Amino acid sequence: MRTRNRSVLGMAVCVAAATAVASCGGGGSSSAPGVTKTSVLIGSHQPLTGPAAPGYSEIAPAANAFFTYLNEHGGVNGRKINLIYKDDAYNPTKTVTVVKQLVLQNKVFAIWGGLGTPTHTKVVDYLNASKVPDLFVSSGCPCWDDGGKHPYTFGWQPNYTIEGKILGQYIKQNFAGKKVGVFYQNDDFGKGGLAGIQQQVPKSQIVSTQSYEPGNTNVAPQITALQKAGAQVLVDFTIPAYTALGQLTSFKLGYKPQLVVSNVGIDPTTVGGLLKAFSKGKADTALIEGAVTDGYLPSTGDTSNAWIKLFKQIHDQFDAKAPFDGNVEYGMASAYTFAQALKAAGKNPTRQSLVDAVAKGGFMGPGLVPFRYSKDQHGGYAGAQTGAVKNGTIVLSGPVYVTDPGSGPITTSTTPPPSPQEEGLLG
Repeated sequence: MRTRNRSVLGMAVCVAAATAVASCGGGGSSSAPGVTKTSVLIGSHQPLTGPAAPGYSEIAPAANAFFTYLNEHGGVNGRKINLIYKDDAYNPTKTVTVVKQLVLQNKVFAIWGGLGTPTHTKVVDYLNASKVPDLFVSSGCPCWDDGGKHPYTFGWQPNYTIEGKILGQYIKQNFAGKKVGVFYQNDDFGKGGLAGIQQQVPKSQIVSTQSYEPGNTNVAPQITALQKAGAQVLVDFTIPAYTALGQLTSFKLGYKPQLVVSNVGIDPTTVGGLLKAFSKGKADTALIEGAVTDGYLPSTGDTSNAWIKLFKQIHDQFDAKAPFDGNVEYGMASAYTFAQALKAAGKNPTRQSLVDAVAKGGFMGPGLVPFRYSKDQHGGYAGAQTGAVKNGTIVLSGPVYVTDPGSGPITTSTTPPPSPQEEGLLG
């Protein structure tokens, strides 16, 4: 945006008046690890290399760009947010190593946005036993949604079962009677999405479910099995590399089902680039044109949206080498939520006050739907809007839905998302 955002300044500056002290929390320095009078140090594990790197490697740099912008406007309650992110190559063994380095050597205040279901599941017990805030995991695994077992861990994006339910409802309403196949990652990511599909789509319609293991790039057996089963609708709960591999395999087999893909695996810029790279320039986003998906953030193509304008401004100033795509938006939006939580934790934040602030709920922000945060529910955004890939971009349309990961109904959201100005960026 061309004008300085009032909400950033409102977040960054806490006037030393009685009313301001009341809103920003008590004064004084914090004795919490990673917190000084002028800064807060947080850490993350990210797939900067490995099978999940395409697209996902953009997330942490984008978050860092948001924090840099925020820091230039005074930070949060007078403190700058510094982010250290380390490469785990989407390898669970390496995740354990880098997270322990962040906690024990770097002494971070919190872990933010640790990416991946198979990776983060290996450190969630350690972080909770160490009472380190584990905020806004970059994964919709249902396993984060357990405040009793993991009180320090909170998801951010919709629980994969919630996403599966909403996509399943779309299939039930728009592809009634058609044979459905599911291609999914063999972990809690894929299984959570599959569970949501199975809740909504009649069992008689689901003719085949095929899983893959990250790292095994030969998916011909799975796609062939789905084709032989006669699946007319193919649902992917895949990371971008496997969305591309699946589509290239389908093309080689002459298999052309209606594609339905989880939000995490269909960013057109990322998947289009992978299709082009894997095919040596012979394929592009045409192979995913018309794919049905969902979104819980405004589309990056919606240039009239105030959040997109803000994030594009930050991208152009601090992260211009990256494409402005859904991964960049994700990183900035999640970073914004962390800044909200830090402000709510008070001017003298502790690890416990940070966790308590998230559990209290009430956050809004860029998302199209509310968060499901409470003492017991830690599952992130409560729903999504469906859409499709059109001319190489995701276009969302129709009602915005909310639900729970259980057997609860899918209903239309009645909570309109605020603009950055209305939100005051940090409320």
